[in-house]
Amino acid sequence: MTTDGTHHHPGLPDVPIHSVDLSEAEAFFRQHAAENPHAPDPDERFSEALVEFGRRGAFSHTSEELEFGAQVAWRNANRCIGRLYWRSLIVRDRRNVRTADGVAAECVEHLRVATNGGRIRPVLTLFAPDQPGRPAPRLHNAQLIRYAGYQGLDSVIGDPAQTEFTRWAESLGWSGKGTDFDVLPLAIETPEDGVRLFDIPGDAVLEVPLTHPEFPWFAELDLRWHAVPAISSMPLRIGGITYRTAPFNGWYMGTEIGSRNLVDADRYDRMTQVGRLLGLNVDDVRTLWKDRVLVEINRAVLHSFDAAGVKIADHHHESELFMRFVAKEERAGRTPHAEWSWVVPPMSGTTSPVYHRYYDDSTALPGFLPSPGWTPPQDGDAPAGCPHHAQTGA
Repeated sequence: MTTDGTHHHPGLPDVPIHSVDLSEAEAFFRQHAAENPHAPDPDERFSEALVEFGRRGAFSHTSEELEFGAQVAWRNANRCIGRLYWRSLIVRDRRNVRTADGVAAECVEHLRVATNGGRIRPVLTLFAPDQPGRPAPRLHNAQLIRYAGYQGLDSVIGDPAQTEFTRWAESLGWSGKGTDFDVLPLAIETPEDGVRLFDIPGDAVLEVPLTHPEFPWFAELDLRWHAVPAISSMPLRIGGITYRTAPFNGWYMGTEIGSRNLVDADRYDRMTQVGRLLGLNVDDVRTLWKDRVLVEINRAVLHSFDAAGVKIADHHHESELFMRFVAKEERAGRTPHAEWSWVVPPMSGTTSPVYHRYYDDSTALPGFLPSPGWTPPQDGDAPAGCPHHAQTGA
């Protein structure tokens, strides 16, 4: 296995991002055949892949293999609590789409398919991998939908986690409205055009204004959140090939918004503000004011999504479903992988059954590789071409 461009992660063998691993491919074909009675004979399928690889230095998966591989990658996602319905993942094979306009249009369509009028569906859209002498399109966004962060002298308007990306987008010609919830553009890089930016149409971004079932003043905070958490920064490794651009989504668990996005000190950091509005003594942690604030913000998130008819999970029910997933995996003779610190909810953890046992936290393939983290493309790193800013009409 080559070490060029290798991705390192604890518990996972060195995974080459750019190269093909034929031994990994062979193991995948055997797994596909073992779990799917209608799959091709693995020896014959591997022979076909060897011939194709010998001819052009690469081989292609079938759409059926990609669907199976992507679903198993979700099953193997050891930081995800919501894996019980891994077989329901909708896989959109878009390997034939290579232009920036085409990738942008498919990302927008992904959001529309996933949103489904609020009845959120798990969706993965897979674009071509790198080929010998032909880099594939790359999506620079961490998620398809993220809110901009504008750095002021003493504070940030919007999401502080997105200030660097926002500055970079502005340097390429993008301009937001300067509010707390400006949706960032898609940043797509291709060998032909370099980096281009595409605004996401407003009708493709379902947002939920946050209100509280008891406190009318909560609505005056003008908080909101988007309905679809579509991760786009994690490469997908299937059968010896890395698909670097493969955005995917499930649906939110309430605590992701109410216990992290809106309250983390390096995110929207609204805990103290809400605590004061609740009349709590925010200067004395022994009053447990933080705990009370978390409950009320999380109540607001669940109440608002329910009132809007948008699917969202609560951490108690989702924990029970996860334990059903663990039991099903064990009955199937498979080891349920999980990182304890990720699957235990960030609120009231000890009240969930997930808390009271440990798990094998190693990483299995097919799987999503850890995000390499975002940095602005450097001069010389990006393919030839000029940055552009476009409004996608998808």
